[in-house]
Amino acid sequence: MDEETTRRANRSDWDRHADDYQAEHGAFLGDAGFVWGPEGLAEDEAGLLGDVAGRRVLDLGCGAAQCARWVRERGGEAYGLDLSFRQLQHARRIDDDRDAAGVPLVHATATRLPFADRVFDVVLSSYGALQFVADADALVAEVARTLRPGGRFAFSVTHPVRWSFPDDPGPAGLVAATSYWDRRPYVETDPQTGEVTYAEHHRTLGDWVRLLARHGFRLDDLVEPEWPESNDRVWAGWSPTRGRVLPGTAVFVATVR
Repeated sequence: MDEETTRRANRSDWDRHADDYQAEHGAFLGDAGFVWGPEGLAEDEAGLLGDVAGRRVLDLGCGAAQCARWVRERGGEAYGLDLSFRQLQHARRIDDDRDAAGVPLVHATATRLPFADRVFDVVLSSYGALQFVADADALVAEVARTLRPGGRFAFSVTHPVRWSFPDDPGPAGLVAATSYWDRRPYVETDPQTGEVTYAEHHRTLGDWVRLLARHGFRLDDLVEPEWPESNDRVWAGWSPTRGRVLPGTAVFVATVR
């Protein structure tokens, strides 16, 4: 599953499902909210980015730019980038509804960032591009290139251990079914044409750590949010049933040297 095929499939998939995604999850995410995953860990609580005031920040795989908007409301200079044009249209809709200065938006792929070297202080991605690209090496290299020395890279992905379990929010999702080290991507295809319509790529915790190190990052933190008792939300394969016994999200925080 190469990068071009993955990109083409996921761009179309996110364009098709952006309306439903924002309708279903928009209230949970907030127009200018920042949560790291379905558990609901908020950046206001976690503080993984540090003080963003006066910082230039890129929200990678921004969706409707909720996180970028959160940064801007705290004094940061935030930009949003996404592969899905329809998601970016939702970002513009939210800005129009709020009658606020719009988040600057870029329609591009995370593996070829259209920015100069060393222009950002922070690159963040909350369940954004990381697991939806085949060439994660190119993505991390691009992030390292565009960050200033000492810049921070923080991103969340589905916790790699989840790949061993069925994507089922109920008890069936608690029984391991595949090897944690099976790195074959999850792929959906059109039953009529066989064309790939969606692809998601699995990397182990060790894969991510080595990838960051290879591109000059120091890993500062690895956060595995616990599922709070107050959260009764079911979001695809995430649920209280699974979340109280298995990690669902991994948040990596790293600094480029």
